[in-house]
Amino acid sequence: MERNSEKYQAYVRILKNELVPALGCTEPIAIAFAAAKAGETLGYVPDHVTVKVSGSIIKNVKSVIVPNTNRLKGIPAAVVAGIVAGHSEKELEVLTNINENDRQKMMEYLNNLKIDVEHIELGHVFDIIITEYYGDSYATVRIVDNHTNVCLVEKDGEILFKKEIPDTDDSENISRDYSLLTMEDIWDFINTFDINDLKDLFERQIQYNNAISEEGLLGNYGSNIGSVLLRTYGNDVKTRAKAKAAAGSDARMNGCELPVIINSGSGNQGITCSVPVLEYAKELHSGKEKLYRALALSNLTSIHEKTGIGTLSAYCGAVSAGAGAGAGIAYLCGGNFDAISSTIVNALAIVSGIICDGAKASCAAKISASVDAGILGYQMYLNGQDFKGGDGIVTGDIESTIKNIGRLGHDGMKSTNDEIIRLMI
Repeated sequence: MERNSEKYQAYVRILKNELVPALGCTEPIAIAFAAAKAGETLGYVPDHVTVKVSGSIIKNVKSVIVPNTNRLKGIPAAVVAGIVAGHSEKELEVLTNINENDRQKMMEYLNNLKIDVEHIELGHVFDIIITEYYGDSYATVRIVDNHTNVCLVEKDGEILFKKEIPDTDDSENISRDYSLLTMEDIWDFINTFDINDLKDLFERQIQYNNAISEEGLLGNYGSNIGSVLLRTYGNDVKTRAKAKAAAGSDARMNGCELPVIINSGSGNQGITCSVPVLEYAKELHSGKEKLYRALALSNLTSIHEKTGIGTLSAYCGAVSAGAGAGAGIAYLCGGNFDAISSTIVNALAIVSGIICDGAKASCAAKISASVDAGILGYQMYLNGQDFKGGDGIVTGDIESTIKNIGRLGHDGMKSTNDEIIRLMI
């Protein structure tokens, strides 16, 4: 692919847009970001806050620990953390550099602040509207479709910032860049891109996501899926690939204060796309350049699959990321385009039934299963055993299968998502 071509430049922009740092689970962090921005706009410490959020936000905030809060969970904790100690200019790292004095203030403020939470459905699965009041003054911030997409800032009736909000959610408003994604072009790109264009980006992903995975194995986080896998199945590369990715998720879901590099708005997906690929690269002594190309393949594959599904869904995002990791691993093992395509299709056929019932400890086990499916998908190809077009949602080519996944996750699982939310709240 030519470096000055539209597609090349689009793919570089996509990776730089998606692979950004975040501290903590991204949905509560988005709430903290909105709360911090509203507080800065208001200019006072509010005495009353209203939080209106879509069901998928409630689902993904309910059970996860907000970092730097002494293990607090839920929407009120995220709101208070953002108001007391958040810095909105840091976006998804809004809760960094918080000290013990800040945490004490949070606890005191949480016990005294009136917070009203309301479930809304205004046509967007990702929707946060926070209004903070001090006496007769108020400030409102609204975020729609992705974690830092501020669409409204208002104070005391004056619109300070406003962006047009589409009538439908993000998967139906795909930008030009994302519409250019195809597996054939991704394959062309990852084999030809100039390493210097993305080296720093991938080095940061390697550093951040490996660090939190190591911490997950060393500490006591969540259900400790990584440690369970290693104790049960040994220390071969396949087990390590699953265990380290799971450990990173367990740490992230359960209060670890290390940042991650996300993918498709998700730290779990960012970990799943990168850590298993890194483990195989170490095992195979692949070298940095081949590792960077494998990471480009894994990340872009996951983004391509997720584009049709949308930011939040009842379809577990680890499935897309696990298939991406399988593709990256297949590439490191010498796989050609046919091997990559078969790996992805096989992986999707195996685990596309995994639901997303919010961010919490069990995400780590789902990541393990999804990475396992990616690895098995490649082993199936090596043994001449692939799922064929007509086998369930699998069709005759990879692009049609990915489109089916998008329809399944976005359209087919809407009612499933609604039912999950009802069960949870």
